Amino acid sequence: MNSGEKSPPTSPSQNDIRMRKKSMDFKSEKLKTHVSYTSQHAPHSTRERHSFDDVDDIESLEEELGVVQDVEVKRELKQRHIGMIALGGTIGTGLFVGLSTPLADAGPVGALIAYLFMGTLVYSVTQSLGEMATFIPVTSSFTVFSQRFLSPSIGAANGYMYWFSWCLTFALELSVIGQVIQFWTFAVPLAAWISIFWVLLTAGNMFPVKYYGEFEFWIACIKVLALIGFLIYCLCMVCGAGITGPVGFRYWRNPGAFGPGIIAKDLNKAKFLGWVSSLINAAFTFQGTELVGITAGEAANPRKSVPRAIKKVVFRILFFYIGSLFFIGLLVPWDDPKINSTDSYISSSPFIIAIENSGTKVLPHIFNAVIVSTIISAGNSNVYVGSRIMYGLAKGGLAPKFLAKTTKHGVPYLSVLATACFGALAYMETSTGGENAFNWLLNITAVAGFFTWLLISCSHVRFMKALKYRGISRDDLPFKAALMPGLAYYAIFFMIIIIIIQGFTAFAPKFNGSDFAAAYVSIFLFFFIWGCFQVYFRCRIIHTVENVDIDTDRRDIESVVWEDPEPKTIWDKFWNVVA
Repeated sequence: MNSGEKSPPTSPSQNDIRMRKKSMDFKSEKLKTHVSYTSQHAPHSTRERHSFDDVDDIESLEEELGVVQDVEVKRELKQRHIGMIALGGTIGTGLFVGLSTPLADAGPVGALIAYLFMGTLVYSVTQSLGEMATFIPVTSSFTVFSQRFLSPSIGAANGYMYWFSWCLTFALELSVIGQVIQFWTFAVPLAAWISIFWVLLTAGNMFPVKYYGEFEFWIACIKVLALIGFLIYCLCMVCGAGITGPVGFRYWRNPGAFGPGIIAKDLNKAKFLGWVSSLINAAFTFQGTELVGITAGEAANPRKSVPRAIKKVVFRILFFYIGSLFFIGLLVPWDDPKINSTDSYISSSPFIIAIENSGTKVLPHIFNAVIVSTIISAGNSNVYVGSRIMYGLAKGGLAPKFLAKTTKHGVPYLSVLATACFGALAYMETSTGGENAFNWLLNITAVAGFFTWLLISCSHVRFMKALKYRGISRDDLPFKAALMPGLAYYAIFFMIIIIIIQGFTAFAPKFNGSDFAAAYVSIFLFFFIWGCFQVYFRCRIIHTVENVDIDTDRRDIESVVWEDPEPKTIWDKFWNVVA
């Protein structure tokens, strides 16, 4: 039976009694582990020994330590939800609109190489996350892992930067929805669209997580079907079904396969800088693949659904991104003037340009409708992800504990409201001065995703060392990441490089102070937050291996006998394979 279903009021079975007894045994052990861990990292006033003579003592201790009682999210996300959320979370405006920039900077071949390279880093990061999140399936997993495996101050800096980035991204999506709708009409002002979807998306996140999972599942299905249809359409156009006849690799020869690059006196240097620019764009575009780690704490069967999502999603994302970029590079030359069009937000989308160049008149409107649904889904995910990040911070003692309160259906409603309130920043898009300030804020938080990837890999390295210290073999884990620890060190090295060079355009062709500040102030902000919490906790910069906490939230999971019923209907079997 799924966790979201209620059993009829009958007498408990022997299996129920066995599971309850086992859970109660682990509850006391978990609290002891929590107190032991908290005594090392909590403020000095709470660093004292406690006894566990009876339940009243335990409850009073929970109150003293700020543990929120009976406040948990619900495990109501099924396997098909997890798989499609992870897939749909990355397929958004970065794909449908953002591919025009790397195409214009590096050309079709240069962009392909950049995206393939970034795909290796994505694979590494998701492998690291999958091993940890399957072993300890907790909500907002990677921010929790950086807190437990590295230090509370690093966890706080990671969590707050990541949360703030999703808050601003939510505001961005709200402003973009109206701009995409303006592809059809300007009759409704942008501020009205912002208000309408702000209310709808905030209200939508107040429903139980199973409804969020269902909504995202069907939107992700629309995205996947649209992309499959687009790839088939492009293949037909390349072979000669469009008004231009057989296209083939015409545009790879003229205007060329590698694009003009960034302006520079040396043409080869210009093309290399153009490729670096497309590499950074690819890194931004792939952000979101880590979202499967957010859902781990609400998965109905995390030990099965999380690794399956990790294994399938990365390759599917690469398939859709690389496939789309390949065909767009065949149908759209990198010097097409429409790439820089300002007629509407969506007019520069390479998908729309490819369709228009092929002479299909109705399809651009259909695809624009798909993009609208995609952005609505993205905004919905922004609030969900941001609220779960804040919930995880509150549960870990890094944010006010009242933000961990949930409704009876397991919705952290105060964290939802705290995240959604940043949607008001979308109104800045309606004025010229506000638009510039808004774009600057977006640039500030853009690097937060890079720090998250870096810290996922760093946390995994510490996690592996802690397992070795405990004498636990990685072969016995529910999911074992491939090519470790070498792949984790590979990701750490290149993520540091990307964080350093991501603002290189501030130096080329000449130094620009404003661009430099927008690109690198986020790095200083990260270390500022880290420094503040380092002073507050007065903890070690990095936990020693013996103090790495790999027990909290794991013991309860291991005390549950997971029952995953076999699919019965053809429909269930279909989604069991597809999702």
